[in-house]
Amino acid sequence: MSALLGHLGVLRFAGADASTFLQGQVSNDTRRLDAREALLAACASVQGRVLAVLHLLPHTQGILAIVPRELIPGLTERLRRFVLRSKVQIRDLSEEWAVAGLSDAKALAAAGLTPTNAAGYLEQDDIGIASVHPMSARYWAVGPRSALEARGLTAGAPASGAASAGAPTAGAPTGGGAGSDAAWRLADIRDGLPQIYAATSELFIAQMLNLDLIGGISFSKGCYTGQEIIARTQHLGRIKRRMFHLRLPRLLEIGAPLALTDGRTGRVVECVSVGEHCEALAVLSLEPGAAESEGSGAALAALELPLPYPLGAEAR
Repeated sequence: MSALLGHLGVLRFAGADASTFLQGQVSNDTRRLDAREALLAACASVQGRVLAVLHLLPHTQGILAIVPRELIPGLTERLRRFVLRSKVQIRDLSEEWAVAGLSDAKALAAAGLTPTNAAGYLEQDDIGIASVHPMSARYWAVGPRSALEARGLTAGAPASGAASAGAPTAGAPTGGGAGSDAAWRLADIRDGLPQIYAATSELFIAQMLNLDLIGGISFSKGCYTGQEIIARTQHLGRIKRRMFHLRLPRLLEIGAPLALTDGRTGRVVECVSVGEHCEALAVLSLEPGAAESEGSGAALAALELPLPYPLGAEAR
């Protein structure tokens, strides 16, 4: 897969204080960006609820944040309230710049792009190239839309529709949006990488999304918005919900309440149709009946699928 991802946009933080500003707003240590390392991080509310999951890239034009386009207006407005006297400018580049997803190093080479350095980031002709995550074979390519299109990176073909519409090829992902977007979202599900959309913004604490297990939180960096709640949750061992990889019998909306036949309840984080079934990431209670179940409807039979990393001890 090599295609532009229409559901993702680019937010740029520029200026002398950009890294310092983000250090006070996100869950990971932005000093690692100085070593040309791409970062996974959460941006949280004062109550510790995740507003957005960000992939941060240390581009020469500023720090780039890959985030769903639907979140960018609200997130920009919220973050600007904290700028005060800081020398930082926050700008949505999503009209002029684009995000491409590449399935592996061969896809990078086919686009004439070089694999990243040891820290997981490289810049080439204004295009930032980043490893999606150390446990994933996939790459981001972020830069001016014209530069990406010149390398043959364009939007994918339309998907075949929702699970109920037609009969998609077995193993092919479907769901709203372009086919490349659905394929990328399915790869995120299988890599156990959470995404937050408008329907799920401020629903989850970072640990519910397993961000502590995949390097998305620094517990030694100092204060940031939401840090008190996130740190207290970690140190007091009060993690009662975790994100699981599931196979479900039908497509569910992102953010929908979910009840399983084993008694666990929760909410859908991501869901993509694959043939006659769907694959999902869902935040679930670790104990039957321990989470909110209002409006979850009839219980569904789910098959729990493996994640590429172990869950916390409390989930075993």
